[in-house]
Amino acid sequence: MIAKLTGVVDGCGENSAVIDVGGVGYLVFCSGRTLAGLPASGRAVSLHIDTHVREDHIHLYGFGDTAERDWFRLLTTVQGVGARVALAILTALPANGLAQVIVAADKAALCQANGVGAKLAGRILSELQEKVGKLGADATAPVPLAAGAGGVVTDGTQADAISALVNLGYRRAEAFGVVASAARRLGAGTPVEELIRSGLRDLGAAGEA
Repeated sequence: MIAKLTGVVDGCGENSAVIDVGGVGYLVFCSGRTLAGLPASGRAVSLHIDTHVREDHIHLYGFGDTAERDWFRLLTTVQGVGARVALAILTALPANGLAQVIVAADKAALCQANGVGAKLAGRILSELQEKVGKLGADATAPVPLAAGAGGVVTDGTQADAISALVNLGYRRAEAFGVVASAARRLGAGTPVEELIRSGLRDLGAAGEA
């Protein structure tokens, strides 16, 4: 069982890289985030590996850190989430933000990933909400938004908006969900006041539904 590869980058494809270890090239499938963080060809690299052995193949999945690897393993425990979909989720969302997405039941965030529809997103949320604590994630921290999801609002701005809504009596998970949604919709540079107003509108609409 291969758990780690240390060698040099031989080349990268759309969803994989070849790592040369002592003259042997290993094909390693990776998320877009891990691929984007790899050094240039010929440079040294070390990847954490999850090895999948099947009757007809052996696939290696590589990760830049153990947090991404652990989330990959957890995601693939969900029915309907194979390795390809798990990597798509880790491409769309950073590993250090997935716990917050799960706690907030942010289905829209999961649906950013290729291959994840509303039904599968709902299954992921229902099956993983009780398991996120096993990864030691801080469920109170704001989640960084995925690239291309309408811009990135600074963590401080999101945190201030979430804290304001919590101080008004809303649950943190509810506050996180509406602030994350507002940040994706309104884009980078949105003032904290507007995030709060948008969050209050969404929370009010949910209460009337």
